[in-house]
Order: sequence, then C-alpha cells, then structure tokens
Amino acid sequence: MSQEVIENPIINSPFNEPTRYFRFSDEGITNDVVEGRRTSSYFVPIAKPKKKGVNQLQFETEWTQDRIEENKLVNDIRRRIAMWRKGGYVGVTPTTSRLLAYWTDPNREKKLFFCQIEALETAIYISEVANKYGDAWIENALRAANDSSNPGLPREAFKMATGSGKTVVMTMLIAWQTLNKRANPQDARYSDTFLVVTPGITIRDRLRVLLPNDSGNYYSQRD
Repeated sequence: MSQEVIENPIINSPFNEPTRYFRFSDEGITNDVVEGRRTSSYFVPIAKPKKKGVNQLQFETEWTQDRIEENKLVNDIRRRIAMWRKGGYVGVTPTTSRLLAYWTDPNREKKLFFCQIEALETAIYISEVANKYGDAWIENALRAANDSSNPGLPREAFKMATGSGKTVVMTMLIAWQTLNKRANPQDARYSDTFLVVTPGITIRDRLRVLLPNDSGNYYSQRD
C-alpha cells in the first residue's frame, strides 16, 4: 500500500457539518479532495495465516477502498437527522426545543462541535420524533441488533473520536433527560437517575464533572 503525505489534513470546520473529504483508492488514501460528506463506513480486516508458535489470530488491515464496508444503518439515520434539522426540529417537547435552541445558538460564546450536536440530535430524534414521523424502522433495527447480540440489555452507542468532547455530550444528555423528566414526571421516555460505568478509578474521577454538586461540573463550566 502506498503512503500518501497529506500536508494539510484539516479541510473542515469542527463547528459545521463536514463538506469535504479525502478520497480513498485501491492504493490507500489520496490527496484528492471530494466535495460532500464521507459516508460512514469501516475497513474489513483480513485474517493473517497463523505463524508457528503463535496461538492468537492476527488481523491485517489495509486502508484501501476495496476493504471499505458501508454502515448503511448509520448513513440512513444521518440522512433523516439532517432533514429533521433543516426542518427546524419539529416534534420535540417544549423543554427539548428550548435546549436545542440554546445549544445551537450561533452567538454562543462556547460553541459546540458539530459532532456533539449531531450525537445529541440523534438521541433526541430516536426518543421523541422518529416513531411519530414514519421512522419506526430505526427503533426496530436497533431492537433487532440488541436482541441478536445483547439480549436483555438494550444499548445505543454514539461513536465519537478522541478529543471530540464525549464528556460534554454525556452532560448534555443528562441535562436533556433530567429537565424533561422534571417537566413531565410521568413520561417514561425520560429519567433523572443515571449510572455511569468507567473502566477504572482514573476515568471515574475525571467524570466527576458530571455531578451537579461538583465544583467543576460541566453544567456550569460549559453552560
């Protein structure tokens, strides 16, 4: 696989939806810029033959076009979210509407990254909007995936890059859920009790910013 040197890899603003990306070829990534947003996809690893004395199966991954597999469900959901965003976030609760207006205000001093907003939009759309506007297939697809791989413990995941502000998104999700629960205590879609699971005490301590009574909590620091 050839090694392409990209002098300026930053071609999009973190505050707006991506509009350009670098093209992959059968030789790997290129310096050619393509207009539009890259579709969500992943690279299929190829298992290497086992070497003598090595018990663990090894995988080889080359970042080439012929090994790209589209994440169709993710891309379909993205398109629905984009249409909903352009339509002005119809179908949400009054509390959610005020939160979205506040978080997406172009005059905010501490602007949020597009990826943070999109993660929150996705959670809101699936919970509050999709089933009312003909997109029950999203919940059905997620339920089917959970039933086949993780029965009894349904999960939704938001994949975000390192440094893109995942903790801020967690803060926003907690605020969205809590404020809606306070406004509508009988609405089972919302909760005001949360369990945060971490891989160790270091990460646990870093996530104290999720506690409203912590002096450095993100609800105040990141408004």
